[in-house]
Amino acid sequence: MDARRIITKLRDREGLSRDEFDWFAQGLADGRVSDAQAGAFAMAALLNGLGDAGRVALTLAMRDSGAVLAWDLDRPVLDKHSTGGVGDCVSLILAPALVACGAYVPMISGRGLGHTGGTLDKMEAIPGLRTDLDEARLRAVVGQAGCAIVSATAAIAPADRRLYAIRDVTGTVESLDLITASILSKKLAAGLQGLVLDVKTGSGAFMTTPEAAQALARALVETANSAGCPTTALITDMNQPLAPDLGNALEVAASLRVLTGQAGGRLLEVTVALGGAVLAGAGLAADEAAGAAMVRACIGDGRAAECFGRMVSAQGGPVRFVENGARMLPEAPVIHEVKAPRAGYIAAMDGHALGLCVVELGGGRQVEGDRVDPAVGLSDMVELGAWVESGQPVARIHAARPDAAERAMRAVLAAVSIADTAPELPPLIHGRVAS
Repeated sequence: MDARRIITKLRDREGLSRDEFDWFAQGLADGRVSDAQAGAFAMAALLNGLGDAGRVALTLAMRDSGAVLAWDLDRPVLDKHSTGGVGDCVSLILAPALVACGAYVPMISGRGLGHTGGTLDKMEAIPGLRTDLDEARLRAVVGQAGCAIVSATAAIAPADRRLYAIRDVTGTVESLDLITASILSKKLAAGLQGLVLDVKTGSGAFMTTPEAAQALARALVETANSAGCPTTALITDMNQPLAPDLGNALEVAASLRVLTGQAGGRLLEVTVALGGAVLAGAGLAADEAAGAAMVRACIGDGRAAECFGRMVSAQGGPVRFVENGARMLPEAPVIHEVKAPRAGYIAAMDGHALGLCVVELGGGRQVEGDRVDPAVGLSDMVELGAWVESGQPVARIHAARPDAAERAMRAVLAAVSIADTAPELPPLIHGRVAS
């Protein structure tokens, strides 16, 4: 086999065999495939598609291009993946909740991408906590705490690491087949026995329309199930931030409030729904409603918070972080209120713009290698449909400098629309896709 023949077949819509996908993925991992050839492959996949069987074959080939974890545990190994949004800190709540419900959760997560926050960046806002664990340490943390939230090592799906970088500079990021293979190759390499997907739709999502989100959800679910991992997807709303707080330390604090019963709302409800779906799929609950009740109960009685505290400590964070986290998290030196310019209903929010506002404050990366400031962001965001008086705060800016706060204030006001009539609120969960 050689890369040119494989690219030519894909270009001419001839279809590739599983062996050819395997060869190409290994070539990406070991360097036999050049950057130019990887780019040509990605463009052919974008323009012609891979088909259902080809998508599964590429996903498995990319999974098998590196290490695939195997677990010898007495409970199911489960995980969750979100396609990205703003104020989305579900993972910090759901991982320990699933442990409290009888699962293990080795969650391999990512950093911020574009306007969306990254779970690893949020976790690393906790003083001393490490996410760059090798396999031996990952296994030790999962054994001790039941869950871990970590970055992928270089040994996990190296073909995806290479192809992901190529897609970013060749205009092929939008390929549904390549998105699916990228997400699932890393998740399946974690040795999962069940997965739930949170596919976002709305102004703050990558898939802004329900139709695009539905297509991605179906591709992900069908591919994961064909690869042997029972998977369900929920399509959830991202027309406003999921939590009222955006930014790394601020979202950790928001997660703690949910875990300790001080807050609920949309963040809790999405967490409960996702947990119910994956527990039912793994046979730990009779159905999704029963699974959701289990998740709600373990959050309500403090068991999920205890699991979160054990995970934080096992990954190098403070021992009593759940009890003292509000005082341990970094705080921005400049806090300004954003006041409503007029009375009316919060009619719309540009989630993409709000996410970029946090990035520009320093809470995300504009280029690879940027240092992230964990303290900055937005807090106390009003919700869609709320009535505000003129001069009433609609958000608070947490910034490193006064000039940055001023710019952020203008960005928030531009992103939030106020009208005389109440908007029709979108559903929190738009749909569900299962096998």
